[in-house]
Amino acid sequence: MRFLLDAEQRALAGSLHAMLTAADTPSVIRDWGRGDHTSGRALWARVAEAGVFGLAVAEAYDGAGPLPVELAVAFVELGRHAVPGPLVETVAAAALLSGPGLAERFLPPLVAGGTMATVAVTEYALDGDAAALRLALSPDGLRLSPGTGPVRACLDPARRLTPLAPGGELLTREPPVARAVTWARLATAAQALGVGLTLLDRTVGYVKQRTQFGAPIGSFQAVKHRLADAKIALEFARPLLFGAALTMDPVDVAAAKLSACEAAYTTARAALQLHGAIGYTAEYDLSLWLTRARALRTAWGGPDECRDLVLNRGGR
Repeated sequence: MRFLLDAEQRALAGSLHAMLTAADTPSVIRDWGRGDHTSGRALWARVAEAGVFGLAVAEAYDGAGPLPVELAVAFVELGRHAVPGPLVETVAAAALLSGPGLAERFLPPLVAGGTMATVAVTEYALDGDAAALRLALSPDGLRLSPGTGPVRACLDPARRLTPLAPGGELLTREPPVARAVTWARLATAAQALGVGLTLLDRTVGYVKQRTQFGAPIGSFQAVKHRLADAKIALEFARPLLFGAALTMDPVDVAAAKLSACEAAYTTARAALQLHGAIGYTAEYDLSLWLTRARALRTAWGGPDECRDLVLNRGGR
């Protein structure tokens, strides 16, 4: 059996890659990390215009989906370029707000890019200072948070964590949390795969240029082995990701997230070692992808949680 993306899916990936390449995302990421959201919001609007957020929303609410395979294709490209903002959280919000009454009220502006959403599943929400729609999962259901607390530091400087203010409008007592987590994990896995692919591409280019003992370090056997291990890990993660997008089984999605995030993390460690000291510097663009790989590894369920779900087959 051959499993390949079709022409429309490849075109989606190509158009997003071209758009994000022209957007100079490293400068957008650095602005976002400083709390300046101007360039990030402009890029967000272009991502929405490309139809990315509509892939998680039904046509009845101005979306084009739900189309999980296409969403995975899009989020791989968003990961390749390390686009900042609560991208995964907006997808999770779309799932949480998919019920009657809430969907009509919230989903059309979310699809259009006019509303940036975040979701707090623990004490903190990602980019709550930038999101206009702040959802908090509380013991009594899903609430619309009235505000946020001060920004907290994160390993990835472009992932700004904020505590959500308590209280707020109760939207529903029975939100579809499991569905939202599944969609969020799929998007996170796709982002991680994209991050890993960029780390690998940049490292391959670097080892071809850096020389030791009169030869490019990429010609050394040990370097080839490290890069081959990273390449294999990423290539094994890719079919798991798109297979999970086809089934949307929570166990398959957990396996895809585990595989993609561990592959990205493996690639990040190899990239850092092979770049040497320059890889640690915040001024060097590689650091933007290194920190993203580490942050995504624990977002929406860390390795142990996803591994336990797979080994126990969702408790069945």
